[in-house]
Amino acid sequence: MTSGRGRIMADVLEAAENASPVEAVEAVTRALGRTLGARSVAFLIADLSGRALVRLAHVPADGTGEGRRAADEVAMVMPFDGGPAEQALRTQTTQVVPQPDGWVVLAPVTDRGEAIGLLEMILPDEPTAPTLEEIGRTAHALAFVVIANRRYTDLFEWGQRTTPFTLSGEIQRRLLPGSFTCEGSAFTLSGWLEPAASIGGDTFDYSLARDVLHFSVTDAMGHGVASALTATLGVGSLRNSRRRGAGLAEQADAANADLVHNAPVPGSYITAVLGRLDLRTGVCALLNAGHVPPMLMRDGGTEALPLPAGFPLGMFAEADYRAGEITLRPGDRLVVVTDGVRERNAASLDLPDVLRSTGGLHPREAVRALADAVLEVSGPTLADDATLFILDWYDGHSEDRRTSAGADQARASLALPD
Repeated sequence: MTSGRGRIMADVLEAAENASPVEAVEAVTRALGRTLGARSVAFLIADLSGRALVRLAHVPADGTGEGRRAADEVAMVMPFDGGPAEQALRTQTTQVVPQPDGWVVLAPVTDRGEAIGLLEMILPDEPTAPTLEEIGRTAHALAFVVIANRRYTDLFEWGQRTTPFTLSGEIQRRLLPGSFTCEGSAFTLSGWLEPAASIGGDTFDYSLARDVLHFSVTDAMGHGVASALTATLGVGSLRNSRRRGAGLAEQADAANADLVHNAPVPGSYITAVLGRLDLRTGVCALLNAGHVPPMLMRDGGTEALPLPAGFPLGMFAEADYRAGEITLRPGDRLVVVTDGVRERNAASLDLPDVLRSTGGLHPREAVRALADAVLEVSGPTLADDATLFILDWYDGHSEDRRTSAGADQARASLALPD
């Protein structure tokens, strides 16, 4: 006999598979609403700015519906305001809000720490603890539905874009990893790119092997399409050699040669920090190719890591690259930024002080808070891309994660003060 929990999950998966990719999420929320007797169920997707949620709806062209439209689709932006929706994502805990006509339940839709959005339900009665637990599990399942179906449609990407992309922005977007955040048993990481008015060619990337984490932060020379194409060549080369099993110096050598011989604009180059973290030991190899030095936060202090100096990739055909090494300790935070965080007005930012002020935040919130600090002194539009990559080290690679509904809540950020 199928248990209630198994029945709900089976209904969710069946509804998702039977619907088209464009309608999969709506089909899941309808099935969930019927099962739990909800008055309404909706999925709110996280906006690409990281500062809002977006309510997607299908409204016929002759119907009503506020918000941005594309044919029969409507996207309504709901900026974060410190309320229950933002608190649910920030703390990765389900929020229950009493209303005159029912109870609003907001459950984070998360996978491995990536906050994809929120499941919003209105129930006629106050939910019990078992009901909330079931809603949390279903919200986690919904994350997989979104991840699986967004491969086949532009609907989710369109909904997340509150501002239109330029061609260079579109190219740059394709160079970034599919998820900006990842939690593992031994680490948590998150990257963020705050684009300039004219795209500056920044990227970040990461990939997990069984016992190794690879990561990189790069900054291509110039702006616009030419810079985006240079970044494409550099990231493509680094990924290609990484997937062949090359070490950091070999990756840098290959990217350097590829840029020297194939750069779309002669003389184009890329600054980069390449990293390789042994998840069993915490030994982190780092290679600096003309980039802003990585920073280590340890025991309340912040220091730039001294690494062997290397020329930017593509600047000189005969450049030589060497990696340095540091052994991370539990509680360490590694921070890599691009020079957009340090240029012009941003140079007045006391970066070590801002890093300390965000030290207690999950990397997902920390990178956004750092980007907000840069925008405050250099915005509203930036002269150069500002990219941030944060890696927290915990140790314990051999241990299982301790998670609830797609997140390790012990690592989540604290609630915003009232």
